[in-house]
Amino acid sequence: MKKRMLAVLAAVSCLALSSQTFAKDTGNKGGFSGPSVEIITVENAKGMEDDTFVILHGNITKSLGDDMYIFTDGTGTINIEIDEDEWNGVTVGPEDVVEIRGEIDKGWASIEIDVDQIKKVNK
Repeated sequence: MKKRMLAVLAAVSCLALSSQTFAKDTGNKGGFSGPSVEIITVENAKGMEDDTFVILHGNITKSLGDDMYIFTDGTGTINIEIDEDEWNGVTVGPEDVVEIRGEIDKGWASIEIDVDQIKKVNK
């Protein structure tokens, strides 16, 4: 009986020490360290393949209606589509610099960016 009790106490002690060790490691969550998608220009975006993921910084200068807008970054302009649910409470005007993330959408005679995420940036 004593041997069994000592074995149980030893197992509980090991578990307690293990949980303390894991608790200390939770501060370092890790992640990827390496190349990522770079911010590109409108001029570069116009030469990219359909469905390519892009990140751009610039300004939305005008609403065209039906979730369509004109976006510019100084190298050119491009139409962008921002669905109502992608705004996530962000309100911007023509003077605000924004970051847009989305995919190139090429048609027969047009190119636009289908925006998945938009946020204001400081410049």
